Amino acid sequence: MITALISRNCRQVARAKHRWLATQAPMPIVLGIRREDKNRWERRVALTPAHVKRLIRETGARVLVQPSNTRIFNNSSFERAGAVIEEDLAKADAILGIKEVPIDKLIPNKTYMLFSHTHKGQAYNMDSLREFLGRNIRLIDYELMTDQQGKRLVLFGTHAGYAGMIDGLHGLGQRLLALGYNSPLIHMGQAHVYPNLECVATKLRHVADIISDQGLPDAFAPMVFTFTGAGNVTRGARAIFDRLPHDNITVDELPKIVADRFNPRYKNRLLALQVSAQDYLERISGGAYDRAEYREFPDRYRSVFAQKIAPYTTMLVNGIYWESRYPRLMTTKDLADIQRRRELKSRMLAIADISCDIGGSLEFMSHASTIDSPFFYVDAVNNVEHKDIEKPGVQINSIDNLPTELPFEASKHFGDSLYPYAKALALGNLSDPVLSRAVICQGGKLEAPHAHLEKNLEAAHGIRVADTRRKRVLLVGSGMVSQPLVDYLARSRDTDITVASNNLDEARSLACQFPNTQAMQLDISDTRGLDTSVRGSDVVVSLIPAPLHPQLADAAIRNGRHMVTASYISPEMELLDRRARDASVTILNEIGLDPGIDHCSAMKVIDEAKARGATVRSFISWCGGLTAPECSANELGYKFSWSPRGVLTAGLNAAKFKINKLERNIPSGSLFALKFGRVPLFPGFAFEGLANRDSLQYADIYGLKLSDMDTMFRGTLRYRGFAEILDALYELGFLSLDEASIRMTPFEFLASAINLEQGQFDLPQIAHALATRLNTSPTSPLIARLLVAFSEFGMLDPNQQAIHAPTRLDFMSHILQSSLKFGRGERDMVCLFHEFGIEEPCGKYNVHTSSLVAYGDAESGETAMARTVGVPAAIATRLLLEGRIHTKGVIRPTIGEVYEPLLERLAHTGMHFAESTKHGAHHSLQQTMAWN
Repeated sequence: MITALISRNCRQVARAKHRWLATQAPMPIVLGIRREDKNRWERRVALTPAHVKRLIRETGARVLVQPSNTRIFNNSSFERAGAVIEEDLAKADAILGIKEVPIDKLIPNKTYMLFSHTHKGQAYNMDSLREFLGRNIRLIDYELMTDQQGKRLVLFGTHAGYAGMIDGLHGLGQRLLALGYNSPLIHMGQAHVYPNLECVATKLRHVADIISDQGLPDAFAPMVFTFTGAGNVTRGARAIFDRLPHDNITVDELPKIVADRFNPRYKNRLLALQVSAQDYLERISGGAYDRAEYREFPDRYRSVFAQKIAPYTTMLVNGIYWESRYPRLMTTKDLADIQRRRELKSRMLAIADISCDIGGSLEFMSHASTIDSPFFYVDAVNNVEHKDIEKPGVQINSIDNLPTELPFEASKHFGDSLYPYAKALALGNLSDPVLSRAVICQGGKLEAPHAHLEKNLEAAHGIRVADTRRKRVLLVGSGMVSQPLVDYLARSRDTDITVASNNLDEARSLACQFPNTQAMQLDISDTRGLDTSVRGSDVVVSLIPAPLHPQLADAAIRNGRHMVTASYISPEMELLDRRARDASVTILNEIGLDPGIDHCSAMKVIDEAKARGATVRSFISWCGGLTAPECSANELGYKFSWSPRGVLTAGLNAAKFKINKLERNIPSGSLFALKFGRVPLFPGFAFEGLANRDSLQYADIYGLKLSDMDTMFRGTLRYRGFAEILDALYELGFLSLDEASIRMTPFEFLASAINLEQGQFDLPQIAHALATRLNTSPTSPLIARLLVAFSEFGMLDPNQQAIHAPTRLDFMSHILQSSLKFGRGERDMVCLFHEFGIEEPCGKYNVHTSSLVAYGDAESGETAMARTVGVPAAIATRLLLEGRIHTKGVIRPTIGEVYEPLLERLAHTGMHFAESTKHGAHHSLQQTMAWN
């Protein structure tokens, strides 16, 4: 009854909000301020805490602020202003931001106010506009908030000009040094290194003094800075530049000035050239420039900037507004023509493209640069774009979020401009003329002034546009495999990684090693906390114990996020397939080593065989995580880089496989006894092997027909002698999983198993007791090996400390982990080997092999096992982040869209498969593997 009443009240509130949206009645609403996530440098905010405090006081609106650790104003400052820190902005009616919102984070039926970068039909954001329409979102764009004369009212332009000019001066100083010339500009830093504009002013005074005192490099005199545009961007750039000693010049003076380039007056003065459209546009058919005509018929004009101004320019500071119907300021051909002229090698050294119109007024400006990597170079002569400051090319600075380099002052200035309209929005006054003029779409339709964008939406349909927003990965688990995974992902500068673990110290120890990586504590039993963490990511990677994967996958599906894990698909995971497909979520499992890249390499060969009409008659796969041969000097021939429990429990499994047309079954407990005593993969390795659980199921998984196959086998590699020792441990009861709650020393554990009487500590007595227990002779080679092994395990020392374990297997696992761990300078090895018996369409029988051998790094301590599990999982994560995997549901990497790019990228990391083919069935392992 109470639940129904609450539900009815919630529906009534929702309907009331909907009526407000429809009628625009002035009543306070819930306003949300989103966390900026386009990149880690984006620290601005639409309203500062002071603005929020005033807004709450004057309107009574409730303000929700998404938490952020990078925003220039911290969370507590917003709380003190009266806002509520809230991750979920679904409770807000209108949401304010700065930069574009990732498509998957757009909340339907809301009002969004931000820079959408859609109103000019930008192709790279047409997908976003399509989603605004499809999700019934009212989109209000700051760029369109104008007065009646069309003058923009809410903008960061001035601060973009400040930062762009500062960065431009910094870049030019670096470029001159790379060309072999010191200059006063070398002392300029990037804008973000200065706490505020006052500090910038101090630095500029210092640089100005050096210019006046020491002068500029003679080889580049006169240094002409050409400014385009007359708006806030250019005014901001000039406000910075004008603090340096300079003279203003006109276009007409350029030839004379450059001809007089050695005049001493240019040694200590920069030259500023402010150009307008009439300076670089000419009427194609002749006649004077007419501004009104140009606005209406821009195709009647062409730019002569490249011929008239660029050959005299040292740095171009570009701040013009441009649309595709206007002629370009410069084309790529224009730039190439200038760069070919030897006499102009000191001209067009740098461009500060503050307007940042990709492929716009400057055709060769191909992409936005970043604060991390602010400059790139265009060598138009050779059609090359690069980042080597010493190679030929014009330096381009095209950062698209320049104001965030000055986040405090930029946010305050922007918030002051926005406040009146944010207040109108908070009161529900959408009839405010400034707000109404800025609406691009609402009610699922484009507003009349923007109806022309329908053509852009159609043109962009089906075109994949590069996603420039930051990617977010939630890694759950911080064990050994995590390090190579994070290492791979952190190499992509557009990716933020959160390492979540119940062991915060371990997570922090991992995260501190890599850029853009943070640690957090996570209890996956806390559903609310788990959902919040999952929702804040694009892809979840689960490296926690396998039984917990379905719980995490359930959260990923619930929150519409993809997930990656290296573990086998369990029955519980399989049950989530339908829900995952319905939610358009990919849960990619079995993407480590085995399972993982074994699937990938197998499917590559199988699919290639099928494509040419061949039939796979035999499939044999061996894989093993081993000690490198030089580090295997113990009776087990094995060492453990993590808990031995998995190795021991695997030996308790039953197994079934098909070999030489006969199906075989190994009962539980007999796996070590019924080993393959000789597995001749490579002459240099003395391998034996153990059958895996159910090899037959992989015929279906790999798309093979079992009835057409002579052999279907998958197994685990070990060095010879391993299985004999493990079988003895099994017979002695050391691998029992019966609950026993054992507390004793290792020697007492051994003594109790072989019925050794009190005081019997000498080797002959122990050998006799072992032989009796194992029904063999005390002088047999097995007993001799066991005595050596038990000595290595520390089980013959009666002075060892007691161990507490719930079962005998766990007790033995503890012993092995402490006694057979890798020492300093030791390394492990991974060996993966596939053999395919392939009957070709012509009837010929070929034996094709695909193999990978990888070694750990003894110096760094990184194991081959961690690398071959962590890197494939990282590559799979990257493919999901890039939208390369389209198949939904609970899947394995057995499909081409996964394994093809994964194997290609894996090879780039140094892990590539060696393949070979021999003719004739007599070359097959079917004939040479020795099975007990």
